[in-house]
Amino acid sequence: MIVEARGVGFAYPPSRPRRAHPFRLADLAFGLAPGEILGVIGPNSAGKTTLIRLLTRVLEPAAGEILLEGRPLARLDRAEVARRVAVVPQGVPPQFPFSVEELVLMGRFPHAPARYFEDAADRAVAHGAMAAAGVLELAALPLDSLSGGERQRAVIARALAQEPRLLVLDEPTAHLDLRHQAEAATLLRRLNRERGVSMLLVSHDLNFAAEVCDRLLLLAAGRPVRLGTPEEVLEAPVLEAVYGCEVHVEKSAASRRPVVQVVWPDARGR
Repeated sequence: MIVEARGVGFAYPPSRPRRAHPFRLADLAFGLAPGEILGVIGPNSAGKTTLIRLLTRVLEPAAGEILLEGRPLARLDRAEVARRVAVVPQGVPPQFPFSVEELVLMGRFPHAPARYFEDAADRAVAHGAMAAAGVLELAALPLDSLSGGERQRAVIARALAQEPRLLVLDEPTAHLDLRHQAEAATLLRRLNRERGVSMLLVSHDLNFAAEVCDRLLLLAAGRPVRLGTPEEVLEAPVLEAVYGCEVHVEKSAASRRPVVQVVWPDARGR
């Protein structure tokens, strides 16, 4: 397994003013096999962001353990983790004054954290990452000049430049229109197929996750609800219990993957 979570638990310190039900992650157990794309879905406050922080050692489990390629994550220093796990955030901060190439070269930092300047080998890896993500021709352009889809591909290229064993994607289509969502899905599947990169994809978009992922992990209130193929997880009764709304689940005519449709409360009265 690339990643294995064994009975992982975590709780944030009490907040002030105190919440009625402080968030806790409990009994989290799953594995992610080499070359697999695992989607993590669930409503707000389900534990998706906390899971990302645990996988990157920003947070430490209070119970259980996480293994990375068979080694306890807690025994790896952060540079070692960064050489194995790369995170693709929802975007880069506004007014980020760097070119595409400069951003991608930042992905080489974990391989020589005491070095201040990249060498020829770093540039070769960065150029390969940009070519794989389809942004090599944009290398000299400032990030602020790019479209949303181009910026997302540049961020993916930076993650690829880390040469990770696991790519963690946090809402990769959150700010993209339909065309760029389709392009993102195509890019992720191609990288997985051609480079064998394992991926953990966190998404609110159930249909995007169903199309891209081999399996889904459904979380609710800090606990796993169901783990399995998209067909096994995206069942109407399960989703209605977790999300608290009525849904219909059909199959895509093109891919035969599940498609989830919300039944809007006032739809029948129109």
